Amino acid sequence: MRNTTLCYIARGRDYLMLHRVKKEKDENKDKWIGIGGKFEEGESPEDCLLREVREETGLTLKSWRYRAIVTFVSDEWGTEYMHLFTSDEYSGTLRTDCEEGELRWIDRDALLETNIWEGDKIFLQLLDTEQPFFSLKLRYRGDSLVEAVLDGKAIRH
Repeated sequence: MRNTTLCYIARGRDYLMLHRVKKEKDENKDKWIGIGGKFEEGESPEDCLLREVREETGLTLKSWRYRAIVTFVSDEWGTEYMHLFTSDEYSGTLRTDCEEGELRWIDRDALLETNIWEGDKIFLQLLDTEQPFFSLKLRYRGDSLVEAVLDGKAIRH
């Protein structure tokens, strides 16, 4: 099982998104996702969050909110615990190059029209409605979402 972080960095109504187009073997290939990555040995969720944001974007978060734990279960990629954060306070200059893909500010309403995971639509809506801290389990078969469970209760997807 892997532990990862994901952060939606806000600028007004826009989120900073990463279009994953640079790696060949990438479970997120061609998808738009927030900013984050895998824990390194000894890191807390916050340590990983700050390091990954700095490495991928050049930005330093000044404040953040720990919003959820998302459990991804995949028949292809195994199980991942993703620690979900949001932030709207940061400093630094946004990188023009990123090893993972293309960085772009995208309006929250337009995000649903991009190539994002089906389950991401669920937690993006929860973030937008200021849902208190939540636990979301998303089970995938290939690229298809087959189960979504919010705080222990099955939900429609």
